[in-house]
Amino acid sequence: MKRLERVSEDEIISEFLRAEFYQKEFDKDRRQFEQIVYHPNLENDAESSLRRALLYRRRATMWRELPPDTQWYEVDFCPDDSARVNVFPRAQWRAVARGNFRAEFVAEKIRTQFNSASPTPLALKIQALLSLMEHEGPRSTVMLIGLDENRPLTLLEGNHRFVASLLLPPEIMLRRIRIVCGLSPHMEDCCWYKTSLPSLSHYLKNRIKYFWNREADVSRWLPGVETSRPASTSTLAGTAAGASSAKSD
Repeated sequence: MKRLERVSEDEIISEFLRAEFYQKEFDKDRRQFEQIVYHPNLENDAESSLRRALLYRRRATMWRELPPDTQWYEVDFCPDDSARVNVFPRAQWRAVARGNFRAEFVAEKIRTQFNSASPTPLALKIQALLSLMEHEGPRSTVMLIGLDENRPLTLLEGNHRFVASLLLPPEIMLRRIRIVCGLSPHMEDCCWYKTSLPSLSHYLKNRIKYFWNREADVSRWLPGVETSRPASTSTLAGTAAGASSAKSD
Protein backbone atom coordinates (compact mmCIF):
# COMPACT_ATOMS: atom_id res chain seq x y z
CA MET A 1 0.00 0.00 0.00
CA LYS A 2 1.23 3.50 -0.74
CA ARG A 3 -0.19 6.96 -0.31
CA LEU A 4 -1.45 8.59 -3.47
CA GLU A 5 -2.70 12.01 -2.41
CA ARG A 6 -4.05 13.91 0.57
CA VAL A 7 -7.81 14.06 0.97
CA SER A 8 -9.36 16.90 2.93
CA GLU A 9 -11.34 16.22 6.08
CA ASP A 10 -14.26 18.07 4.47
CA GLU A 11 -14.31 15.51 1.65
CA ILE A 12 -14.09 12.60 4.10
CA ILE A 13 -17.02 13.97 6.11
CA SER A 14 -18.95 14.48 2.88
CA GLU A 15 -18.39 10.84 1.85
CA PHE A 16 -19.25 9.57 5.34
CA LEU A 17 -22.49 11.58 5.42
CA ARG A 18 -23.49 10.36 1.97
CA ALA A 19 -23.21 6.76 3.21
CA GLU A 20 -25.26 7.55 6.34
CA PHE A 21 -27.94 9.74 4.77
CA TYR A 22 -30.59 7.00 4.49
CA GLN A 23 -30.74 6.67 8.30
CA LYS A 24 -33.82 7.72 10.26
CA GLU A 25 -32.02 10.69 11.83
CA PHE A 26 -32.35 12.46 8.48
CA ASP A 27 -35.96 11.55 7.69
CA LYS A 28 -37.45 14.90 8.71
CA ASP A 29 -35.23 17.07 6.51
CA ARG A 30 -33.66 14.70 3.96
CA ARG A 31 -35.25 16.51 1.02
CA GLN A 32 -34.01 19.88 2.27
CA PHE A 33 -30.38 18.74 2.45
CA GLU A 34 -30.11 16.10 -0.28
CA GLN A 35 -28.63 18.60 -2.73
CA ILE A 36 -25.60 19.44 -0.57
CA VAL A 37 -25.15 15.80 0.46
CA TYR A 38 -25.20 14.23 -2.98
CA HIS A 39 -23.75 17.19 -4.88
CA PRO A 40 -21.33 18.80 -2.40
CA ASN A 41 -19.46 22.01 -3.06
CA LEU A 42 -16.28 21.42 -1.08
CA GLU A 43 -15.14 25.00 -1.72
CA ASN A 44 -18.03 26.37 0.32
CA ASP A 45 -17.00 26.48 4.00
CA ALA A 46 -20.56 26.97 5.28
CA GLU A 47 -21.70 23.92 3.30
CA SER A 48 -18.88 21.85 4.75
CA SER A 49 -19.76 22.98 8.27
CA LEU A 50 -23.41 22.10 7.66
CA ARG A 51 -22.46 18.60 6.46
CA ARG A 52 -20.31 18.14 9.57
CA ALA A 53 -23.27 19.14 11.77
CA LEU A 54 -25.50 16.66 9.94
CA LEU A 55 -22.96 13.86 10.34
CA TYR A 56 -22.68 14.65 14.04
CA ARG A 57 -26.32 13.68 14.51
CA ARG A 58 -25.15 10.05 14.31
CA ARG A 59 -21.38 9.98 14.45
CA ALA A 60 -20.25 12.75 16.80
CA THR A 61 -18.96 10.31 19.44
CA MET A 62 -17.08 8.37 16.78
CA TRP A 63 -15.53 11.36 15.05
CA ARG A 64 -14.35 13.08 18.23
CA GLU A 65 -12.21 10.06 19.14
CA LEU A 66 -10.02 10.44 16.07
CA PRO A 67 -6.72 12.15 16.98
CA PRO A 68 -6.68 15.86 16.04
CA ASP A 69 -3.61 15.32 13.86
CA THR A 70 -5.28 12.63 11.71
CA GLN A 71 -4.47 13.13 8.05
CA TRP A 72 -6.45 11.45 5.28
CA TYR A 73 -4.99 9.91 2.13
CA GLU A 74 -6.28 8.03 -0.83
CA VAL A 75 -4.09 4.95 -1.11
CA ASP A 76 -3.03 2.51 -3.78
CA PHE A 77 -4.45 -0.68 -2.27
CA CYS A 78 -3.54 -4.19 -3.41
CA PRO A 79 -5.23 -7.47 -2.37
CA ASP A 80 -2.27 -8.47 -0.17
CA ASP A 81 -2.91 -5.38 1.97
CA SER A 82 -6.19 -6.93 3.13
CA ALA A 83 -4.27 -9.13 5.57
CA ARG A 84 -3.63 -6.04 7.75
CA VAL A 85 -7.22 -4.80 7.81
CA ASN A 86 -9.54 -5.40 10.78
CA VAL A 87 -13.29 -4.90 10.94
CA PHE A 88 -14.76 -2.37 13.34
CA PRO A 89 -14.51 -4.05 16.78
CA ARG A 90 -18.09 -3.37 17.84
CA ALA A 91 -21.71 -4.48 17.50
CA GLN A 92 -22.50 -7.37 15.14
CA TRP A 93 -18.86 -7.78 14.14
CA ARG A 94 -17.96 -8.94 17.66
CA ALA A 95 -20.39 -11.85 17.38
CA VAL A 96 -18.95 -13.20 14.14
CA ALA A 97 -15.29 -12.37 14.85
CA ARG A 98 -15.17 -13.93 18.34
CA GLY A 99 -11.92 -12.14 19.09
CA ASN A 100 -10.34 -12.38 15.62
CA PHE A 101 -11.24 -9.15 13.85
CA ARG A 102 -9.15 -9.68 10.72
CA ALA A 103 -11.39 -8.78 7.80
CA GLU A 104 -10.25 -11.80 5.75
CA PHE A 105 -11.11 -14.17 8.60
CA VAL A 106 -14.52 -12.55 9.10
CA ALA A 107 -15.26 -12.70 5.35
CA GLU A 108 -14.55 -16.43 5.23
CA LYS A 109 -16.64 -17.05 8.35
CA ILE A 110 -19.55 -15.28 6.69
CA ARG A 111 -19.04 -17.12 3.39
CA THR A 112 -19.58 -20.45 5.16
CA GLN A 113 -23.07 -19.29 6.13
CA PHE A 114 -24.24 -18.54 2.58
CA ASN A 115 -25.60 -22.06 2.04
CA SER A 116 -26.75 -22.56 5.60
CA ALA A 117 -30.34 -23.54 6.30
CA SER A 118 -30.61 -20.53 8.59
CA PRO A 119 -28.05 -17.87 7.57
CA THR A 120 -27.62 -14.92 9.90
CA PRO A 121 -28.95 -11.47 8.89
CA LEU A 122 -25.35 -10.34 8.50
CA ALA A 123 -24.60 -13.20 6.09
CA LEU A 124 -27.72 -12.39 4.05
CA LYS A 125 -26.70 -8.75 3.87
CA ILE A 126 -23.15 -9.56 2.75
CA GLN A 127 -24.44 -12.07 0.18
CA ALA A 128 -26.86 -9.53 -1.29
CA LEU A 129 -24.15 -6.89 -1.38
CA LEU A 130 -21.74 -9.31 -3.03
CA SER A 131 -24.26 -9.91 -5.82
CA LEU A 132 -24.56 -6.16 -6.39
CA MET A 133 -20.81 -5.63 -6.41
CA GLU A 134 -20.26 -8.29 -9.05
CA HIS A 135 -21.79 -5.86 -11.54
CA GLU A 136 -20.25 -2.57 -12.62
CA GLY A 137 -21.54 0.54 -10.92
CA PRO A 138 -20.42 3.60 -8.94
CA ARG A 139 -17.18 3.11 -7.05
CA SER A 140 -17.71 3.61 -3.32
CA THR A 141 -15.34 4.94 -0.68
CA VAL A 142 -14.21 2.78 2.25
CA MET A 143 -12.46 4.45 5.20
CA LEU A 144 -9.65 2.92 7.26
CA ILE A 145 -7.73 4.30 10.24
CA GLY A 146 -4.26 3.45 11.49
CA LEU A 147 -0.86 4.62 12.66
CA ASP A 148 0.59 4.54 9.16
CA GLU A 149 0.14 2.67 5.89
CA ASN A 150 2.52 -0.14 6.91
CA ARG A 151 0.88 -1.30 10.13
CA PRO A 152 -2.55 -2.78 10.96
CA LEU A 153 -5.59 -0.79 9.87
CA THR A 154 -9.18 -0.78 11.12
CA LEU A 155 -12.32 -0.15 9.09
CA LEU A 156 -14.07 2.99 10.26
CA GLU A 157 -16.77 3.19 7.57
CA GLY A 158 -17.66 0.67 4.88
CA ASN A 159 -17.29 -2.57 6.87
CA HIS A 160 -19.98 -4.44 4.94
CA ARG A 161 -18.75 -3.29 1.54
CA PHE A 162 -15.14 -4.13 2.32
CA VAL A 163 -15.94 -7.58 3.70
CA ALA A 164 -18.11 -8.32 0.65
CA SER A 165 -15.35 -7.09 -1.66
CA LEU A 166 -12.94 -9.65 -0.17
CA LEU A 167 -15.17 -12.37 -1.60
CA LEU A 168 -14.79 -10.98 -5.13
CA PRO A 169 -11.96 -11.72 -7.56
CA PRO A 170 -9.18 -9.21 -6.77
CA GLU A 171 -9.43 -7.40 -10.10
CA ILE A 172 -13.13 -6.73 -9.50
CA MET A 173 -12.59 -5.75 -5.86
CA LEU A 174 -10.18 -2.98 -6.83
CA ARG A 175 -12.65 -1.57 -9.36
CA ARG A 176 -15.52 -1.49 -6.88
CA ILE A 177 -14.02 0.32 -3.90
CA ARG A 178 -11.81 3.34 -3.31
CA ILE A 179 -9.72 3.15 -0.13
CA VAL A 180 -8.91 6.19 1.99
CA CYS A 181 -6.90 6.02 5.22
CA GLY A 182 -6.92 8.31 8.24
CA LEU A 183 -3.41 8.12 9.66
CA SER A 184 -1.98 9.45 12.92
CA PRO A 185 0.98 8.44 15.12
CA HIS A 186 -1.48 8.79 18.03
CA MET A 187 -4.18 6.51 16.62
CA GLU A 188 -3.70 4.01 19.47
CA ASP A 189 -5.34 6.65 21.70
CA CYS A 190 -8.56 6.09 19.73
CA CYS A 191 -10.82 3.36 21.12
CA TRP A 192 -12.12 2.55 17.64
CA TYR A 193 -8.58 1.56 16.65
CA LYS A 194 -7.33 0.07 19.91
CA THR A 195 -9.59 -0.74 22.83
CA SER A 196 -7.72 -0.10 26.07
CA LEU A 197 -8.43 1.39 29.48
CA PRO A 198 -6.95 4.81 28.55
CA SER A 199 -8.78 4.98 25.20
CA LEU A 200 -12.10 3.96 26.78
CA SER A 201 -11.55 6.49 29.56
CA HIS A 202 -11.01 9.20 26.96
CA TYR A 203 -14.20 8.12 25.19
CA LEU A 204 -16.22 8.27 28.42
CA LYS A 205 -14.90 11.74 29.25
CA ASN A 206 -15.93 12.99 25.82
CA ARG A 207 -19.39 11.46 26.17
CA ILE A 208 -19.86 13.42 29.40
CA LYS A 209 -18.28 16.61 28.08
CA TYR A 210 -20.42 16.66 24.94
CA PHE A 211 -23.61 15.30 26.46
CA TRP A 212 -25.48 18.20 24.88
CA ASN A 213 -24.41 17.84 21.27
CA ARG A 214 -24.53 21.47 20.12
CA GLU A 215 -22.25 20.69 17.20
CA ALA A 216 -25.15 18.88 15.52
CA ASP A 217 -27.15 22.12 15.34
CA VAL A 218 -27.47 22.87 11.62
CA SER A 219 -29.38 26.15 12.01
CA ARG A 220 -26.29 28.33 12.47
CA TRP A 221 -24.89 27.23 9.09
CA LEU A 222 -28.06 27.66 7.04
CA PRO A 223 -27.59 31.34 6.12
CA GLY A 224 -25.72 31.54 2.85
CA VAL A 225 -26.18 27.86 2.00
CA GLU A 226 -28.64 27.07 -0.79
CA THR A 227 -30.32 23.85 0.29
CA SER A 228 -33.78 23.94 -1.23
CA ARG A 229 -33.23 24.40 -4.97
CA PRO A 230 -35.30 21.96 -7.08
CA ALA A 231 -33.69 18.57 -7.52
CA SER A 232 -32.47 17.96 -11.06
CA THR A 233 -32.46 14.59 -12.78
CA SER A 234 -28.80 14.19 -11.85
CA THR A 235 -29.57 15.03 -8.22
CA LEU A 236 -32.24 12.36 -8.04
CA ALA A 237 -29.89 9.86 -9.64
CA GLY A 238 -27.23 10.75 -7.07
CA THR A 239 -29.76 10.37 -4.29
CA ALA A 240 -30.72 6.89 -5.46
CA ALA A 241 -27.10 5.82 -5.89
CA GLY A 242 -26.15 7.16 -2.49
CA ALA A 243 -29.05 5.48 -0.74
CA SER A 244 -28.32 2.18 -2.44
CA SER A 245 -24.66 2.34 -1.42
CA ALA A 246 -25.51 3.31 2.15
CA LYS A 247 -28.17 0.65 2.70
CA SER A 248 -25.76 -2.00 1.53
CA ASP A 249 -22.79 -0.80 3.62
